[in-house]
Amino acid sequence: MTPAHTSHSPELRAAARHFGRRTFLTATSAAAALAFAVNLPGTAHASTVNGRKITENPFTLGVASGDPQPASVVLWTRLAPRPYEPGSGMPDARVQVQWEVAHDAAFARIAKRGSVTAFPEFNHSVHVEATGLEADRVYHYRFRTGTWISPAGRTRTAPAPGAVLGRLKLAAVSCQAYHDGYFTAYRHLADEDLDVVFHLGDYLYEYAVNSAGGARNYTDRVLPAHFNRETVTLEDYRLRYGLYKSDPDLQAAHAAHPFVVTWDDHETENNYADETPENGVPPEEFLLRRASAYRAYWENQPLRAPQQPAGPDMQLYRRLHFGQLAQFDVLDTRQYRSDQAYADRAHVSGPESEDPSRTMTGAQQERWLIDGWRASTAVWNVVPQQVNFSRRSLDLTDDPKLSMDAWDGYPASRDRVLDGAKSAGVENLMVLTGDVHVAYAYDIKRDYETPGAEIVGTEIVATSVSSGKDGADKPATWDTYTTANPHMKLYNGRRGYVTVTLDQQQARADFRAVAAVTTPGAPVSTIASFVTQAGNPGLQQV
Repeated sequence: MTPAHTSHSPELRAAARHFGRRTFLTATSAAAALAFAVNLPGTAHASTVNGRKITENPFTLGVASGDPQPASVVLWTRLAPRPYEPGSGMPDARVQVQWEVAHDAAFARIAKRGSVTAFPEFNHSVHVEATGLEADRVYHYRFRTGTWISPAGRTRTAPAPGAVLGRLKLAAVSCQAYHDGYFTAYRHLADEDLDVVFHLGDYLYEYAVNSAGGARNYTDRVLPAHFNRETVTLEDYRLRYGLYKSDPDLQAAHAAHPFVVTWDDHETENNYADETPENGVPPEEFLLRRASAYRAYWENQPLRAPQQPAGPDMQLYRRLHFGQLAQFDVLDTRQYRSDQAYADRAHVSGPESEDPSRTMTGAQQERWLIDGWRASTAVWNVVPQQVNFSRRSLDLTDDPKLSMDAWDGYPASRDRVLDGAKSAGVENLMVLTGDVHVAYAYDIKRDYETPGAEIVGTEIVATSVSSGKDGADKPATWDTYTTANPHMKLYNGRRGYVTVTLDQQQARADFRAVAAVTTPGAPVSTIASFVTQAGNPGLQQV
């Protein structure tokens, strides 16, 4: 665990003295607390500047779309002529932004258009919920302000409710530490034929990025010194998104496909759990940091209005449907979890981790998940989430150590989820996971001790985009993990992403990896492929 950078701590502590946890979340003080951490639009910024007065390209961060529904999709951009500077080079005023959705890439056949306000209080980010679209259709979109026109993006709406689909192809990505290497995997992802991309967390990292970009080792640019510290304040997080989203490979992937995003820990701070930080600062101080991190996350992602945060809280878990083929229950396993057992160190399972009151999701999200399964008519019920779900023994002893940050540290919570899936009659359960910077493929079981025990689902773990630097096909723990975990069908440590193709009969996972991330432009290849049959869980390599 890395201690937080402390240069802003006096500022945070001074504010935190006014807002204890209970006070922060009461209705009477939430507005005041939010005003400190993340101002809302109001009369203080009533002036509007004409986009024609913007003299530099404001669309340096590209465009994105997300959370597709049958008749709508979210469109995103952020005005930032100088994204590496505080304020991003924008005036402290509102700006009108026009948007267009077209049936064709040339924008000759406009489907929808409108205008939206970019508020300085939201860092001039734009979230358009384009409605009235046709189901299961490809659209092209762009933005305009003054004389400036954004790059064009391509998106796709979800199929109509009840539609019987022949197939659906998705990708899962996670963990993109800028300082660990180039986002080459995203350049290849942009060229894939996909319906949707799921980002499973660690979109950015709070750690310092030096003037050379860390492992990128820039020789043609020097990054500003304010990146070379840990993110703590709202301005810190905003600037870090400006750094990450200026990456051309990431921009290419967002412009090519709609994204469905969920966070893990590093969007705020390593291994935090609910209101508990990793480094022992008071909870009320951490909640101010969390409010800033959550606000910057919403500002920089293609998320709908219900996901807009209120102070240190943000409902990110949500459900998407793709006809009768797939239901996606997107989880948040950070905001509501119990603190990690045994001081968050690898530990054998014991009374502290096995406490039945411990939760990974919180009671409300757990009920929401299981109730959603009971109502599901989908062939595939897919759960995009953050941390390792299946058991992962870390050594070869009879009582092995387990990760207390993963579901192994919350076995009662995992059992309740699997009991819920069984009671709901879920036959084809698939869990999509990030976090661990390696690719895994698991058969999910309730009993990992008995050979031949029933397989109840499939877990597909996407490796990192860049975190961990180049990686290797066989990490140092490969022999130990593959021997200790016979339900683990793949373990590979290279960087990349995974695609999953669903149809009425089977799901196929193709693990894609690049040769290196510390040098740009590496080729991509498929390192392994697996299928699991509908109604007959269990992974088979192909």
